[in-house]
Amino acid sequence: MPGLIVWKNQEIDRLRRDMDRLLARFWDDFGVPFFPRATRETFALELSETEDTLVLRAEIPGINPDDLEVSVTDDILTIKGDLRQDLVTEEEDYERRERRYGFFSRTIQLPCKVLMDDAKATYKDGVLSIVLPKCKPESRRGIKIKVT
Repeated sequence: MPGLIVWKNQEIDRLRRDMDRLLARFWDDFGVPFFPRATRETFALELSETEDTLVLRAEIPGINPDDLEVSVTDDILTIKGDLRQDLVTEEEDYERRERRYGFFSRTIQLPCKVLMDDAKATYKDGVLSIVLPKCKPESRRGIKIKVT
């Protein structure tokens, strides 16, 4: 059943991104942005695999590490966060303020099961790095059956 939920979430996310792109392209032709893209875009991910581990790197700039939540269950990794960013630029003649707020969540289906208790995550310079040790493959045990 978890596979169905992940598939459903991925399909809904894909549909939402396609609709956002379609409407944004339409409104951009008029010179008016339709969506505040800061909270709607997903972050870039890179998943690499070695013999013993999976290493995931996600570019999530401008977030406080305390506002990140990373969880893993068997072969499903979830990254959630709450973005709160206030940028103030003060010049001689004016003051410019930009605010970005929003919640994001991303679920990734991993290619294999991992050792959940040994997972480690670090956040530095806008990059979240997660190291997930792989479960050892179960060796198939065979027995010889005597035919009578």
